[in-house]
Amino acid sequence: MKLNIPLTFRQIEILLAVAETGSTAAASRALNTSQPSISLAIARCEEVFGQKLFVRIVGRGMELTSFGQRKIAQLHALERQARWVLGGKEGTPEFLSLGVFSTLGPRYAPQLVRKFKEGHSAAEIRLLEGDLQTLFNWLGEGRIDIALIYDFGVPSDFVVVPMKPAEPYALLPKGHRLEQKTAVSAKDLVQDPVILMSLPHSRGYFLSLLQNDEFPVRIAHETGSIEMLRSMVANGFGIGLLATDLPGNSAYDGTPLLKRPITGRFPVHQIALAHGDTAAKRKIIRDFSEFAKAFFTN
Repeated sequence: MKLNIPLTFRQIEILLAVAETGSTAAASRALNTSQPSISLAIARCEEVFGQKLFVRIVGRGMELTSFGQRKIAQLHALERQARWVLGGKEGTPEFLSLGVFSTLGPRYAPQLVRKFKEGHSAAEIRLLEGDLQTLFNWLGEGRIDIALIYDFGVPSDFVVVPMKPAEPYALLPKGHRLEQKTAVSAKDLVQDPVILMSLPHSRGYFLSLLQNDEFPVRIAHETGSIEMLRSMVANGFGIGLLATDLPGNSAYDGTPLLKRPITGRFPVHQIALAHGDTAAKRKIIRDFSEFAKAFFTN
């Protein structure tokens, strides 16, 4: 029987690159091919599917249509299947694309995935890292199946599975005036300049912890990197706030740090998994969620 496949792997690769970069120019650079070739591949794919996959919006680039989002999710699954088959692997593959919030990822994701794969040897898990808003977008587009996040700001159309409370805490440099305190309040902290995580949702959450009636918040620096924040605090640029429970009492450069719990009443959020409402129909997602609960409990 002759199998008629109307698209090539290269055309699919181009389509996925445009969806990922949001631009024909960026996809052209990433794939080292011409922009006319990119445009021709998009046109061919839209001809085969019979519907528009992208709309071009001035100032924002190429955005997926709702039909395009569904097709891109299916093509990602096809890409993973092709890599499995062409890689000479045996057995029935279980594919899972796991998105991880950038501040949680290094702390938990590699170990969580490694231990899960010990009992699920056929599982192929791809890790993608991003800020919370990016992860929510990827979930909506179908680029990832499930996300490891903090549970604040989650759109209502996603299922949230709590894993573990995330208690916020303060970071101080060695020799700080609050060093002798076993816990610190917002009023204690806000008298110093603050180094903030500048990621979407995180920034507003940490600022809310410092609100008080006596002292304005003075932001010294903002960063998207936990290790940069820790190093800046350790070297006296200001105090810092985090919720990711990191081991050790020194920054990346070896300078010592002090960690103190924060007193007062404020919402405590959870480390959680989030996925679409139909994702739990897949066995690997149910298995991964149950394994993650046990992982964080222990």
